[in-house]
Amino acid sequence: MSEWGKRDGFPVFVLHGTPGSRVGVAPRPTLLYQLGIRLIGYDRPGYGQSGRSEGRAVGDAARDVEAIADRLGLDSFAVVGRSGGGPHALACAALLPERVTRAAAMVSLAPQVGPLSMGASWTEGMGPGNIDAFARAAEGAESITEEVTARSSSIRADPDILIRQLAEGPHADQRVIADAGIRQVLRRNYQEAFLSSGDGWIDDLIAFSRDWGFSVSDITVPVLLWHGRDDVFSPAQHSAWLARHIRGTDLRLEYGKAHLDAMSVLPDLLPWLRQRGTTGQRRSTRQPGTAPFRLRRLP
Repeated sequence: MSEWGKRDGFPVFVLHGTPGSRVGVAPRPTLLYQLGIRLIGYDRPGYGQSGRSEGRAVGDAARDVEAIADRLGLDSFAVVGRSGGGPHALACAALLPERVTRAAAMVSLAPQVGPLSMGASWTEGMGPGNIDAFARAAEGAESITEEVTARSSSIRADPDILIRQLAEGPHADQRVIADAGIRQVLRRNYQEAFLSSGDGWIDDLIAFSRDWGFSVSDITVPVLLWHGRDDVFSPAQHSAWLARHIRGTDLRLEYGKAHLDAMSVLPDLLPWLRQRGTTGQRRSTRQPGTAPFRLRRLP
């Protein structure tokens, strides 16, 4: 677990992307202090310093966050997730309504299967590498374990392997990855993510390809969804779908932005996250934008 900001500030859990770790991008400490926020990150099972929980569902993240909150003595808190962290943040909102005050999901996926899901339209606008990876993940761990394990080992030894692939994405993502500071943060993030294995990546891919273990329609706390229009890793239509099925959602779609832009959006969302009570606007579309880590093609 990692913490940033004001020790006695308002607690906000930040849930990392896929692949990712607790040492992902965090806002400047001075900003967190100014806003009075205590930002808390942790490694999902199988990533970094966290042991594996094979067969975990997206909804299991709520149990993990609740356990950490109990240990820290936190009665209530907000949650925010980027990319693969988005569905896990929504799990907390759905399953911990008496403790989660607000939830934000940036460039999130929507459910692919289950009673309430996108179904066949889930892959529309998604890059072929991700389509293939999720299709094989849906077949079970045996279909992806060898490949992801080898890939994770290579990235741990040389994170630039994945960073170079990220730079092959949309123009907006290329602009983000061109920043030397961002590249350094990603190097550390990926090395930590695969500290011991690629199990977290494997289990995330499988969890996203199965029933999440909860329905997004059960969410009653205020939710903010942010998405770059040019995203090809988790297409913007996923957030649009989520907004139609989560009551009172504030949907922000931004032109000229893609997946990695969400890395710089978090500071803009923090003031909203630290509020309590009232729901946001129903749907909005804005011109500027940003985004996080992507579910990357398995070669």
